[in-house]
Amino acid sequence: MMKRLHLILFIVLGSIHSFGQTIPTPKDHLGFNIGEPYMLANFSQTEAYFKKVAEASDRVTYTSIGKTEFGKDQPMLIITAPSNLPELQKYKEISQKLGRAEISLEEAKKLSKEGKPVVWIDGGLHANEVVGAQQLIETLYQLASRNDEETLRILDEVIILLVHANPDGMEIMSNWYMMNEDPAKRNKNIPVLYQKYVGHDNNRDFYMNNMKEATNISLQQYVEWLPQIVYNHHQSGPAGTVVAGPPYRDPFNHVFDPLIITSLDAVGAAMINRLHVEDKPGYTRLDGSVFSTWWNGGLRTTPYYHNMIGVLTEIVGDPSPYSIPLVPDRLIPNNGTPYPVTPGPWPFRRSIDYSVSLNYAILNHAVRHGDELLFNFYLMGKNSIDRGNTDTWTRYPKFAQAIQESFESSRKKADAEDEDAAYYGFRSGLPIQFYDSVYQDPSKRDPRGYIIPSDQPDFYSATKFVNALIKSGVLVHQAQSDFTVQGKSYPKGSLIVKTAQAFRPHVLDMFEPQDHPNDFLYPGGPPIRPYDAAGWTLAFQMGIEYDRIMEGFEGPFERIAYGQLVSPEPSTLPSGSGFLLDARANDSFIAVNELLKAKVKVYRTSSAINGLPAGSFYVPSAGRKVLEGLVKSQGVKVKSASSQPAGAKEIKPSRIALYDYYGGSMPSGWTRWILEQFNFDYSLVFPQEIDAGNLNEKYDVILFIGPGIPGSGGRYGSGGQPNPQDIPEEYRSMIGRLSLEKSVPQLKDFLEKGGQILTVGAATALAYHLDLPVSNALLEVEGGKEKSLSGEKYYIPGSILEIQVDNSKAITSGMGTTANVLFNNSPVFKLAPDAALKGIKPLAWFGTEPPLKSGWAWGQEYLKNGVAAFEADFGKGKFYAFGPEITFRGQSYGTFKMLFNGLYK
Repeated sequence: MMKRLHLILFIVLGSIHSFGQTIPTPKDHLGFNIGEPYMLANFSQTEAYFKKVAEASDRVTYTSIGKTEFGKDQPMLIITAPSNLPELQKYKEISQKLGRAEISLEEAKKLSKEGKPVVWIDGGLHANEVVGAQQLIETLYQLASRNDEETLRILDEVIILLVHANPDGMEIMSNWYMMNEDPAKRNKNIPVLYQKYVGHDNNRDFYMNNMKEATNISLQQYVEWLPQIVYNHHQSGPAGTVVAGPPYRDPFNHVFDPLIITSLDAVGAAMINRLHVEDKPGYTRLDGSVFSTWWNGGLRTTPYYHNMIGVLTEIVGDPSPYSIPLVPDRLIPNNGTPYPVTPGPWPFRRSIDYSVSLNYAILNHAVRHGDELLFNFYLMGKNSIDRGNTDTWTRYPKFAQAIQESFESSRKKADAEDEDAAYYGFRSGLPIQFYDSVYQDPSKRDPRGYIIPSDQPDFYSATKFVNALIKSGVLVHQAQSDFTVQGKSYPKGSLIVKTAQAFRPHVLDMFEPQDHPNDFLYPGGPPIRPYDAAGWTLAFQMGIEYDRIMEGFEGPFERIAYGQLVSPEPSTLPSGSGFLLDARANDSFIAVNELLKAKVKVYRTSSAINGLPAGSFYVPSAGRKVLEGLVKSQGVKVKSASSQPAGAKEIKPSRIALYDYYGGSMPSGWTRWILEQFNFDYSLVFPQEIDAGNLNEKYDVILFIGPGIPGSGGRYGSGGQPNPQDIPEEYRSMIGRLSLEKSVPQLKDFLEKGGQILTVGAATALAYHLDLPVSNALLEVEGGKEKSLSGEKYYIPGSILEIQVDNSKAITSGMGTTANVLFNNSPVFKLAPDAALKGIKPLAWFGTEPPLKSGWAWGQEYLKNGVAAFEADFGKGKFYAFGPEITFRGQSYGTFKMLFNGLYK
């Protein structure tokens, strides 16, 4: 009764107070209503509106969570009742304490009642999905201006974080759309990526946190606020529907708490029920869309690994005319789509209204279940800590398969002796000892923690791996002195990550292999494509050396504060007449490029020296000043050398061209970012410039990363091209596509005259256009004709595989004899018998054992002895082909050297 009276009093007082405020409408500020046909607000207008509302409203606080890649402020609006705003720090600390679960059960229960659930709502991450950013404006206005009972109760009971996920992209996209005075000619076909480097892949960066925007968001989600619900707006919904949302289809990842899935069911029910109550049809869920909860790395999926309820919706809608298409199967009500939508014209404003309704549905859920959300957040974290402190076996598919195989092996003899057992089998399940044979096997337990030794050759890359974890809220310790665990000695500075922490699912996911189930449409049928990757283990991709510790352990470990990044300790430059840099360390290339820019000579060794492998770098004493700065600022490891090593060859920087095309290539964009991080200068090259020829006059090496090269049948791979007269002149030089008729002859000429071409992934198709004696290893002959292997026989979506490496070549200097690579149905080659005589040498290949390390690989036997990478002499030049993604999303530090080594002459 008292709570009801309090609410009534709050509504009355809140209404009286709000009548004294004038909240500008979007139309007051923009000159048009959100959702009007042919109209989009850009970020500059949006940011100004955010600030204007925050100034006018006592419910709203504006803050910047950091700078974007283009230097804009990334805004977050904190929206709640005026009485809550002075207590924000208190509510933030409650959320942190519950999320980290380092408190007692009794305190957790108390804080769950004292606290306010924190709900994150974002928009605009993918700037071409324009509903998401526009609905932020409308949602802000409604929360700041409405005085109905529902809104006031939400404000009283919830802390709302309204976040713009991609300011740069909104500015680029909206400005482009609005530049044409004729509304009918407005379009979203921008010439560049809508994020400075990675475009759509900005939603693939939330465990690595390479981009500034991803780091800003992760620090707020996992270090600062720890929201219980994260709602990520996207589009577009599947054809014949309006919006796809939770719950999602299988599989879900095996490492996170089951409460995540059931909590997601509850939020999804609130969302679909609200739409149905408001007579808004077209919501689809479960197998009605392609989205699952398997993959880590997205803005809404990484929260699952942090015990947060991640919500994704994909909605239709556009400021230009749009219609719901007729899809007959979508007209039939089913569990996935209980209330189908009628096909026909769909106004942009209706998508905005749907989005606001979905926001309110989630916020109402938080009101009604606030203490439950907070306590369950704690409970999932506490469960993780308990699992990390005890013997725990994650229920991977491989373990279920091991039980089945063990049983089938044991019953062969029994079946031969018992006809009934052979015929009927075990209808009531298997004997329990087969369960125990796996789930009591100590070798199959989850580790209690991981130790990353500080004396590994590329410890600086290891610290970048750990910093990715820290940005994701993971607790890390560092050794303050030498120590021993399980009979092995480790040096001071080693990094320790224990699994007895609230975000244990994320820790396991970054260190352990993913075990994606075999997922087929039906037995013997085609595979169901995973949403994004099947395997991604970051420690594998980055080539980190670490030990899995299977028992509880302690040592001289200092806890690093949440969110505090680590860096190698600065060192001093050793004395000597010269210096050596380790080819195995990626950051040696930063030092080399700094030295070359300072006009210091640098040499590569031809044999091992002072414990460093062949291909390491020798720097004469003239480089002392540059190196002194680098060892202090970046901890670059340097060894002394008494003299220049015999056989060392001087290197010089190559003039690097990186291929791109109109609209922007994400793999090329990631490579731009990588090159800049490691101090390589480069120029972008587009099809028109390649077709014009004389490439050797400007470039020494051309990089083709991913799409753009015509396919084996001459198919183009750079998307549609605009009419030059329809775009600003500054972008016209970017138009065009590579062709067999014009482009390939110029690339041949570049090679013949001494140029170097390095290709990755789909771009390796250039090898076929150069008529090199190589072929596709993944073909079969049927009816006398070659054809690609069917998905029923061979299918490897994004996964991590092991390759064998010939590290005696210049291009593979610093690599080990094996490497983990990101493989996404990537090219695999077969060299002709006379390939070696024609100057073609394998650089990496698959061995005879199954190469899968993390993910899903169906038909691995087809990879046996297949060539993953090769080099070819071509005239005076050199051609390199790398089938796997050696620069994958700025994550594959373990294979960056295969790129870097090719960038000197």
